[in-house]
Amino acid sequence: MRCLLALFVASTICIARPAAAVELQSIVSAASRYHSANGRLERMYRAALLDTSHQATMAADGTAYVRTGDIPAEWLRDASAQVRPYLFFARSDPTVASLLRAIIAREAKYVQIDPYANAFTLDYRVWEEKFELDSLDYPIMLAWTYWKVTGDGSLFNGDLSLAFDRALQTMEREQDHTHSSHYTHKELHDGKRGEATPTGYTGMIWSGFRPSDDACKYHYLIPAEMMTVVALGELEEIERVIYRNLLKANRAETLREEVQTGIQTYGVIFTPNYGYVYAYEVDGLGNSVIMDDANIPSLLSAPYLGYTKPDSFIYQNTRKFLLSRDDPYYYVGKVARGIGSAHTNDGYVWPLAIIMQGLTAGNDGERRDVLGELLASDPGDHLLHESFDPSDPQRYSRKDFGWPNALFSEYVLTNFNGTPALPSASTNDLEFRGG
Repeated sequence: MRCLLALFVASTICIARPAAAVELQSIVSAASRYHSANGRLERMYRAALLDTSHQATMAADGTAYVRTGDIPAEWLRDASAQVRPYLFFARSDPTVASLLRAIIAREAKYVQIDPYANAFTLDYRVWEEKFELDSLDYPIMLAWTYWKVTGDGSLFNGDLSLAFDRALQTMEREQDHTHSSHYTHKELHDGKRGEATPTGYTGMIWSGFRPSDDACKYHYLIPAEMMTVVALGELEEIERVIYRNLLKANRAETLREEVQTGIQTYGVIFTPNYGYVYAYEVDGLGNSVIMDDANIPSLLSAPYLGYTKPDSFIYQNTRKFLLSRDDPYYYVGKVARGIGSAHTNDGYVWPLAIIMQGLTAGNDGERRDVLGELLASDPGDHLLHESFDPSDPQRYSRKDFGWPNALFSEYVLTNFNGTPALPSASTNDLEFRGG
């Protein structure tokens, strides 16, 4: 059925017409106008800000496609994150706003085709069907943030409403994966439904894979649950204010409360050296893994996502653990230190995690140190890569990877250029009871 739906969607657009490159004069002008006494910063920021426009193309059906980089596919997560810095320009530039609406429109089609898929091709074929909870969160949050930044509610059409319906239905179904879901994947630990690592019912939502695209060990992925709490708060507001559908708004709010209760009941673990911290994954049966992964949502990113405040004592305990050698994926080298991932070489750190350390830092000294490490990671092309050897940045993975460049643009804009941070639901009077 999903394949037939994909073919139907593809047949309704003129695939024969080539996709058109995106030209955004305001972004080009902003990059060229940026000057810094630090030449490395100037070069890296300019390259980073322009990177998303190089990855984006307008498709024949009026939507916009955002390639992840050197892989010929679009990830729902990556694309939403790659265009985030352009939200700062959307209010003043109709062309940028139009591009963002076109990207959101395409993501709505993806979710309708297959809400379990995480990546698609230009012609709407499923590239990967790894169920990652955050892949449903990112389109909701991008649409909500666009609305809040621009005041433009025209994107909330019937097609986007159907995508939200599919996302909400899937989340509700996966609260009880064992009894309600038919999802399987060959890369899960048992090669099927993931039942080799069973879960207890917690109110949280089962996820097959991490944002790294690696299979979960335990299937309640706490960073993704945190992101879902925020996304559901935003969806509740959209359904209530824009679509005026109180039934759906109440469903989103109820699910949000259940997930939040699950996080606080099962996702907080006591450790002898750090006190109470958030686990990375739990199964609801007493098992947990305490670590972090560089990909976002991560535990480190909880305040950035809008889930908790940076000075929350549980978050602060967690952050101390994550940025220590007790975290199995925290690595220290000669020029940089940070969190890596099982997805890449052992010992490699990810710019995504280094930037996130800066975005969640509590003082300017740490933010400047992070910036220095990021600039030192430049192997000569002035771009940020997926991961690198913290003692030798010439050794890195992914020659072309758009996401960290977008996040770096946001980091410089908000922490060094004085641009106010983008809004999130937890800062807009939605009920919030984080740790």
